[in-house]
Amino acid sequence: MTVPPNNVNEESPVNSQPRMIQVKLPGSVKTPWATYILIGVTVVVYLLQLLSQSLLGGDVVAYLGEKINALIIQGEVWRLITPLFLHGSILHIGFNMYALFAIGPSLERAYGHKRFLLLYFLAGFAGNTLSFLLSPAASLGASTAIFGLIAAEVIFIYRNRQIFGARARGMLMNLGMIIVVNLLLGLSPGIDNWGHLGGLVGGAIFAWIAGPVYQLGTGEAGYELQDKHAGVHVAEGTMVTFGLFVAVVIGRILAG
Repeated sequence: MTVPPNNVNEESPVNSQPRMIQVKLPGSVKTPWATYILIGVTVVVYLLQLLSQSLLGGDVVAYLGEKINALIIQGEVWRLITPLFLHGSILHIGFNMYALFAIGPSLERAYGHKRFLLLYFLAGFAGNTLSFLLSPAASLGASTAIFGLIAAEVIFIYRNRQIFGARARGMLMNLGMIIVVNLLLGLSPGIDNWGHLGGLVGGAIFAWIAGPVYQLGTGEAGYELQDKHAGVHVAEGTMVTFGLFVAVVIGRILAG
């Protein structure tokens, strides 16, 4: 990435044009393998769903892992995570995996593998938790986590808008439109919009606390972008996001 240093215009002795300084995003990764692994595992699980339907006459895999409120209340709390890997049709998984492939790699390169995975699973957990609280219907799908990724992308661009420059406004408007359109589509029957909203909120909370926020500093190689939110902020973001939605789950279970 090429950015001008904050409050510095280094002029060439030949002309007065600002000299741009080459910097590398800290913690960035070359290959977003976490995104590819998530897609691969989700596809394998869907194939197992199809195999189950073919051999057993029903989707046993989905039944064992989808969000079913009554079973969560009885203690099957893994159902707040496992729906991320389950889908109801080829169109359903195709749309979600395309969205993950489209937004995941760039976000993972900025977040790093571990922080990206935390974001994905915390957003998915938050989405399924809000659905557990407000929707009686069974549900499944990775869209809860994907909405969290979109929220994180919005916050990443907004908080680093000086780096993105004039492009930031257009990028934020496009992402905002994507969110609005998908939430409107989520009003259709059979779509768990509470899960989408929960993923959006969970992803936004984690991203605001723990997402990369860059500032220009100096290092061994000269100017470099330094992430102010590395380290302890990631732990704080995880605890706040997870703790908030765990409290919701406990309250709902205790209420019966």
